[in-house]
Amino acid sequence: MAEAVETPEVAVEAKKGGSNILLIIVVVMLFLILAGGAAAAYFMLNEDTEVLDDAQQAKQTQVVAAAKQTSTTRSTDYSQIGPMYPMDQFIVNLYNEGSSRYLKSTINFELSVAELSVEMDTKKPLIRDIVIKTLSAKTYEEISTIRGKENLKDELVSKINQVLTDGQINNVFFTDFVIQ
Repeated sequence: MAEAVETPEVAVEAKKGGSNILLIIVVVMLFLILAGGAAAAYFMLNEDTEVLDDAQQAKQTQVVAAAKQTSTTRSTDYSQIGPMYPMDQFIVNLYNEGSSRYLKSTINFELSVAELSVEMDTKKPLIRDIVIKTLSAKTYEEISTIRGKENLKDELVSKINQVLTDGQINNVFFTDFVIQ
């Protein structure tokens, strides 16, 4: 009878089949390691999973409530707009590392009383300084959205009202707002 003789070609084919299985196992293991690392990084770096103690939660609630109150105190009924105080144009560098972005803006302030315009005239350099510092501390990402502009308005109203004594600013209107 004929004996089965193993030729070198048959031995090479058997080894190739074994190396394919080994390659598949290595690829699957690498995939599992990468998926596990990504999952670990997600859970470790996710800020939403932080546990806040009662004091931090109370402070966060107060900040949110104050922001809501500030945005609702600005007049949204445009039929009852108070006296307006126009400012000269502002051109500032936005806060941005690596590249230069500029903001050109013209602002009008809605005053609570007309008599406040006299104080605004005398404190105009101080008010311009507050506006320039506030605008130049912002990044493009912070003020490029509608919500960002609303937050900027709230911040300007709050900061300028701190230096006024004869009345307050009710609202800020951007009549020109160009970012380049």
